[in-house]
Amino acid sequence: MKKLFLASAVSALFAAPATVLAQAKPGAVPTLDKVLEASGISVSGYIDIGYTRADRNVEAGIGTPAVAPRVFDSQNNSFGLRQFGLTIAKQPKEGFGGLVNFTAGNDAQLIHSFSGAVPDTSLFDLTQAYAQYATGSLTLIAGKFATLHGTEVIASSGNTNISRSILFGSVPFTHTGVRGVWALNDQVSLYAGVNNGWDQLTDVNKTKTVEFGASLNPVKPLNVSLSAYSGKEGADGTRNSVNAVVSYAISDPLSVGAEVLNVSQEVGGAKLKYNGVAGYFTYMFTPKYRGVLRVESFDDKDGLRFNTVDTKYREVTVTGAYLPADNFEMRAEVRRDQASNPVYTSFDGATSKTLMTVALQGLYKF
Repeated sequence: MKKLFLASAVSALFAAPATVLAQAKPGAVPTLDKVLEASGISVSGYIDIGYTRADRNVEAGIGTPAVAPRVFDSQNNSFGLRQFGLTIAKQPKEGFGGLVNFTAGNDAQLIHSFSGAVPDTSLFDLTQAYAQYATGSLTLIAGKFATLHGTEVIASSGNTNISRSILFGSVPFTHTGVRGVWALNDQVSLYAGVNNGWDQLTDVNKTKTVEFGASLNPVKPLNVSLSAYSGKEGADGTRNSVNAVVSYAISDPLSVGAEVLNVSQEVGGAKLKYNGVAGYFTYMFTPKYRGVLRVESFDDKDGLRFNTVDTKYREVTVTGAYLPADNFEMRAEVRRDQASNPVYTSFDGATSKTLMTVALQGLYKF
């Protein structure tokens, strides 16, 4: 029986590719993408190479106030492979499937989940890896997956700016646990799940974090995403976070978006908070030229996020993009951050209230 079961499984695995081979013209060799397509497997990815220059010493130490509002921009004047991303997935509408997503490059060392070991500075990260089961309007996933929070995402190909927002760095990147998605109809999807917490492969405490969310598309130009997390994080008390993202296509060339974030954490019997808001304005001047403006305000009055109390951060980012082909684009960006206190380290060792960067990016998608 075991041999019969094994033979059946192997036959099922290669049934679709064999069909492609059988249908190919005599002497013709089917391409890899045709074989994968017939197998229900999708492979996609991107390469993000860029250059960044800062007017402050952002290399003074990752995680210090010198680079407090930045997530990935930690080089003063350097070219670099920011990200190489690869996703392999088989996600049928019914039955079992799965997804694996790898990230390599400079950014990978900053998104590692806590695993109970020494800090991981590897330039390779297993960003997502989960099994999936779909039946009717319900989809269940179990493993490691991206957060519900935020406008922006880890993958460079999913954003229109080069740098990431302050809000992006103030929410979790990934979670490890289980999540259910219930698609009520084409306009409403509901999310619920249980996980180990913010960016944790293994939980550092006995309690779990719960998540809830909703994706709403009441009319075609309008999209609304609501999400919330609640659970004990580390040795501290309960952490609650609520996030709302809204996007609206005003016309074919113009779209706008907004994000609101509120996070609170119980620490030593006190309840500390930080909150922020961001706005996005995108305009397609022509099919090949795009302009993006991002404005943002972040209040960290309790020092919960950046360890500097009574400090507010603001930033303005202008990004221009040239899209010569569907799978390639070049971007240029200017960004200016300003804080209410001098938290940015200058090259002479002094501190400043402002930080400005310029960046270039080449992004190839496949």
